Amino acid sequence: MSDLVLTNLPPVDKLQDKWLHRKLTTFVALVLAFLYLGSSFAYAQQRTVTGTVTGEGGSPLIGVTVLLKGTSTATATDVNGGFSLPVTGNAATLVVSYIGYVTQEVPVGSQSSVNVNLQTDAKALEEVVVVGYGTQRREDVTGSVATISEENFNRGQVTTPEQYLTGRVAGVQITNNGGAPGSGSTIRIRGGASLGASNDPLIVIDGVPVENGTIAGSPNPLSLINPNDIESFNILKDASAAAIYGSRASNGVIIITTKKGQPGERFKVNFSTLGSIYKITDKVDVLSAGEFRDAVMREKGSDQQALLGNADTDWQDQIYRTAFGVDNNLVFSGSVKDLPYRVSLGYLDQQGTLKTGNLKRSSVALNLNPSFLDDHLRVNLNVRGSLSKSRFADQGAIGSAVAFDPTQPVYSDDTRFGGYFEWADGNGPKLLAPRNPLSMLEQRRDEGEAKRSIGNLQLDYRFHFLPELRANLNVGYDISRSEGGTVVAPTLASGYSTGGSRSQYEQERDNKLLDFYLNYAKDITALKSRVDVTAGYSYQSFRTYSPTFATFNEAGDVQLSEPAPFPNEVENALIGFFGRINYTFNDKYVLTANIRRDGSSRFAPDARWGTFPALAFAWRINEEGFLKNVSAISDLKLRVGYGVTGQQDIGSYYPYLARYTFSENTAMYPFGDQFYNSLRPAGYASDIKWEETKQYNLGLDFGFFNGKFSGTVEYYKKETEDLLGTVIPAAGSNLSNSLFTNVGSLESEGVEVTLNFNPISTENLNWNFGVNGTYTDVTITRLTNVDSENSVGSPQGGISGGTGNTAQVHTVGYTPYAFYVYKQVYNEQGNPVEGVYADLNNDGIINQNDLYRYKSPMAPVYLGFSNDLTYKNFNLNFVLRANLGNYVYNNVFSNNGTYQNINRTDFLTNMSRNVLESNFTGSSAEQQRLLSDYYVQNASFLRMDNISLGYNFGKVAREKVNLRLSATVQNVFVITNYKGLDPEVGGGIDNNLYPRSRVFSLGANLDF
Repeated sequence: MSDLVLTNLPPVDKLQDKWLHRKLTTFVALVLAFLYLGSSFAYAQQRTVTGTVTGEGGSPLIGVTVLLKGTSTATATDVNGGFSLPVTGNAATLVVSYIGYVTQEVPVGSQSSVNVNLQTDAKALEEVVVVGYGTQRREDVTGSVATISEENFNRGQVTTPEQYLTGRVAGVQITNNGGAPGSGSTIRIRGGASLGASNDPLIVIDGVPVENGTIAGSPNPLSLINPNDIESFNILKDASAAAIYGSRASNGVIIITTKKGQPGERFKVNFSTLGSIYKITDKVDVLSAGEFRDAVMREKGSDQQALLGNADTDWQDQIYRTAFGVDNNLVFSGSVKDLPYRVSLGYLDQQGTLKTGNLKRSSVALNLNPSFLDDHLRVNLNVRGSLSKSRFADQGAIGSAVAFDPTQPVYSDDTRFGGYFEWADGNGPKLLAPRNPLSMLEQRRDEGEAKRSIGNLQLDYRFHFLPELRANLNVGYDISRSEGGTVVAPTLASGYSTGGSRSQYEQERDNKLLDFYLNYAKDITALKSRVDVTAGYSYQSFRTYSPTFATFNEAGDVQLSEPAPFPNEVENALIGFFGRINYTFNDKYVLTANIRRDGSSRFAPDARWGTFPALAFAWRINEEGFLKNVSAISDLKLRVGYGVTGQQDIGSYYPYLARYTFSENTAMYPFGDQFYNSLRPAGYASDIKWEETKQYNLGLDFGFFNGKFSGTVEYYKKETEDLLGTVIPAAGSNLSNSLFTNVGSLESEGVEVTLNFNPISTENLNWNFGVNGTYTDVTITRLTNVDSENSVGSPQGGISGGTGNTAQVHTVGYTPYAFYVYKQVYNEQGNPVEGVYADLNNDGIINQNDLYRYKSPMAPVYLGFSNDLTYKNFNLNFVLRANLGNYVYNNVFSNNGTYQNINRTDFLTNMSRNVLESNFTGSSAEQQRLLSDYYVQNASFLRMDNISLGYNFGKVAREKVNLRLSATVQNVFVITNYKGLDPEVGGGIDNNLYPRSRVFSLGANLDF
C-alpha cells in the first residue's frame, strides 16, 4: 500500500519520504535497543536465593513454608531442610513459618544464600492437642477435647494422678474414695454410660492403654504412678473424639503424657520435697459418755444400767491420729548431643489418719527421645517402675468406734484379748457385740507389696521419598507383680475362736500392646487445604494369674480352710483396625471422620466384632470475611459431632461360654472321711455382646479481646443400647436364677460451660480465673427384654441394719440409683412420727407398695472454680468445687439413731446424736423405719479443695540454684446442710466413710 502511494507522489515528496523513513527506522531501532538493555538489566537483578531451615539443635526441618513477602511466590523445604526461591532486587524479605515454631521474617539484601534457625514456639506447642494415635492442631479439633497442662494442675500433696484434675474440667467429676493413703478416686466423664458394666474411663499413658482392674496389694491402680512425672492430660469427652478407641471409649478417654528431655537442653537437676500433716477435722456425731449414761438411766431399766462402765472414752479419738507424710522427687534431664533424656526418682511415705495404716512408694522413670537419619526417625522410649508397700488399716474399726459404749475403758485386765476391753463372758466374746476398735487396728496386720512397670518404645519414621508420610510403631507393656497377707492375732476378738488366722495372696497381671499406623499430612496450598489421614492396627492382650493358698491359724499349725483346687488364671485379647481423616479447607472448615473395627475375645464369635464410626465438623466463624477484621473476636468456632463407642469391660472374661465351676469350700461332697469340691454347671448368656453408646455433641468455642475472655459451651446427648444388667430368667431356661446379659438402655444429656478470664496481665501482675459448670440428666429407658409397666426395677444400694435391705433402685423412667423409700409423716412441730408413713396407694395398708422413688445421689449440677494470681515473685492459687442437688442416705443415722441400741441385757451400743432429735425408740417395724425418706438428706456442698501460696526466690547460693517455696492447705472447708460427716459420698450410701483429712503442706523446689 505504501509503495503504491509513493509511486504517485512527485519527486520532491519522494525524497522527503525517504528521509522520514530513515528517521523512523532509527527511532524504532533505538527503542528496541533500550528495551533490550532494560530487560537485560532486569534479568541481571533477578536471582535465585537458596538456604537451609533448621530447628533447635540444628536438625533440618522438612516442609517449612518460605514465602516472598508481599507476593504469592512460595516454596517448601525439602528432606534436608533446603529451599530455593527466585528473588528480584535487594529489598526482598523471606517469611519463614512452620507449625510449632516462631515465624521469622528474614531480609535478603544482596545475599544469595540464607540460612534460618527457627525457635520453638511454646504457645504454639500448647495448641497441639494429643488425640488417639497422634496429635492435632487445636484449631483443627472438631470433638470435645479438654487439655490440662502442668501449670494448671492442682497444688499440694497429690498421691494419685487424677487429683490434679479435680474441679478443673467441665463434664468430669472426680470423687475421692476416702481418706486412706492412696485410695484414689472415682472418675466419671459425662456421668458414665453403663449400669452393670464399668463406668471408668479408658486411661492411656504415653500411648499404652492401661487396665482398670484392681492390683492386689495396692490401694488403687493409679497410686503406683508418680504424679510428678506427668506433663499433661488430654480428656476425650465425646464420641467423635473418642471413637478411635472403639470398644473401650463409652466412658471417655484420658490420655496422660509424661515429661521428656528436650533437644539441646543443658544438664539440669531438679529436687522437690513436700512435707505434709494430715488432720481429721470432724467426727461422727455420737453421744458422749455422759449423754449416753443419762440416756440409759432415763430410758432403760436396771439390767441395762448395770452394764454401764465408769470410763469416759471417745473411741474415735482412740483410732485416729495426726498423720505425717513426705514426698521427694529428684530429676535429671538434658541432652547428650542428639540424645535428650530425663531420669526421675521419687519416694512417697504417707501415714493414714486411721492408726496403723500407711503407704510407701518408690518410683523411677527413664525417658529417651533421640532422632536419627536427619530427623526422619524419631525414637521415644519410656520405662517407669514403682514399688509400693502398704499396711491396710481395718476400716471396720470406724464403725466399731461409732457404736462402742463410751462408758467402757480401752484396756482391761482380761488377758484373753491382749489386754483390750471386750464384751465377753466365760466362753469368749459376745457374738453380736461390737469389737474394741483399737484392738481391731493393733492386733491385725494386713500388708501388701506391689511392683508395677509401664513402658513403651515408639518409632516414628518419616519417609525420605515422601516426607508427608509417617510410619509409627508402638510396642508397650504394663505388668505388675504383687503379694501380701493378713495375720490376725489369737487375742483379737474376731479371731479368738480359731486361734487367730494367717492368710496370703499373690497376683500377676500382664498387659502387652502392639500398635502400628501410617499417617499422611500435607498442606495443599493450591487448594487452600490440609489433609491429615491415619490408618492403623492395634493388638492388646491381658492376663491375670492368682495362685490359691490355704488359711491357717496364727501359729500356722492348724489349717482353717483348703486352697481352691486350681489357680485362677484368665486371659483376653483385643484386636482393632482404625482410621481417621481430618480435612481442613481455607482454615475455616474442618471435617473429621473416624472408624474403628474391634474384636474382643470376651464375646462369642458371632458377637465378637463391632464397628464404631464417628463424624464431626467444625466451622471457624472468626475466619470468615465478615468477622476476620473484628479485633474483639479472637476465636469463634462451632463444632458438631456424632459417634458410636463401645464397652467391653463387663467384669467377666468369658460369660458366653457354657462351663463348669468348682463349688465353694462350704459346699463340698463327702467320700468316706474326705470332702471334695464338686463341679457344677454355671449360668451363661451365649449371645452377650458389648454395650454401644451413640453420642451427639454440639459445641461453641469462643475468645474475645485477644484471649482475655474465652470459653466453651457444649450440649451432648448419649444413648446406650444393649445395656448390661442382671435379669431373672424363666424357670428351666438357664442354669442360674439370675443372669448377666444385655437387657436395657439408658439416655443422658447435659450442658457444659467453661469460662476463662484474664482481666489483668502486666509485667508484675497476672490474674487468671476460671469457672466451669455441668448440668446432666440420666434416665433409664429400658431394663428388661419384656416391658412391664408395674415392674419395680432392680434393687441396689445395700445398707446396714436388718438383713438384706436395700435403699436404692434402678427403674425405667428414673435416674439410676434413685432412693426407694417410704414417705415419712411429720407432726405439727416438724418432727418425724415414728412408724407413721404415707399410704401412697390409698389401700389402708403400709407395705412395699407404698415405697416411692425419691431423689438421687447423682448431682444434676456440679461446678468448679479456679484462680491463679501472680504478683512479681508471689503466686496464689485455689480451687473450689460445688455439687448441687445430690442426696445421700444417712446410714449412720438410720443404723445408730434409736434407743433400740441400748435394749440388750448383755451389751450396749452407742447412738447417733440424731436420736435426741427424732426420739425414735426402735419399737416400730425396723425395715420400714430404715427405709424412711427421713434419712435421705440434701448433700449439696461447696468445698475448697486447695489453696496454695508460693514465692520464687530466684537464683540463690551464688546464683547456682533457683529456689521456690510453697505452702498449701487442702480440704480447706466444706459448706453444706448435710447432717452427716461428709456430703461427698460415692454411691449415695453414707456408712462410716474413712474421713477425708485436712492437709497442711510445705514444699521446696530447687533447680540446679
